[in-house]
Amino acid sequence: MSTLTWIIVIVVAAIIFWIVATYNRLVSLKNRTEEGWSDIDVQLKRRYDLIPNLMETVKGYAKHEEGVFSKVTEARTSAMSAQGVEAKGKAENMLTGALKSLFAVAEAYPDLKASVNFAKLQDELSDTENKIQASRRFYNGMVRDLNTMLETFPSNIVGNMFKFAKREFFEIENEAAKQNVKVEF
Repeated sequence: MSTLTWIIVIVVAAIIFWIVATYNRLVSLKNRTEEGWSDIDVQLKRRYDLIPNLMETVKGYAKHEEGVFSKVTEARTSAMSAQGVEAKGKAENMLTGALKSLFAVAEAYPDLKASVNFAKLQDELSDTENKIQASRRFYNGMVRDLNTMLETFPSNIVGNMFKFAKREFFEIENEAAKQNVKVEF
């Protein structure tokens, strides 16, 4: 074989190696993004499970605050049924606002604030909120890396060739929703 043939073989092998390496990196980022979303989903489900217990505890002390309870229930149902990153983000923002109203009601009842069950639920919810925040950061970091590879040359060629799709960030939309749920009194 001539030198030119060897050069062509080496160049073709290098291109094939690069395509395989880029494809594998995109698959890895896609899988880590899905893992990040799964982590968020697990923490959101934990949050959804805590809310009815928290509401029942508050209901025992604040029977006349029915509007707040229905608002929280409605927001929880909406968040649980939301599909897609954007819809889930909007629903979570509504739920966070509703929870703030619930905690505002709880502040008016000193006996409730002193309740061991309420304090335990507050701690669990606070822990869950922290885990949601950490999961959101991980997910958004993976989305950033995946989207960057899909938008930059030459990896975008491989991404388009194998039909990889950009992902949406899981964002909080407004300044009021960026505030943590207040769980301390």
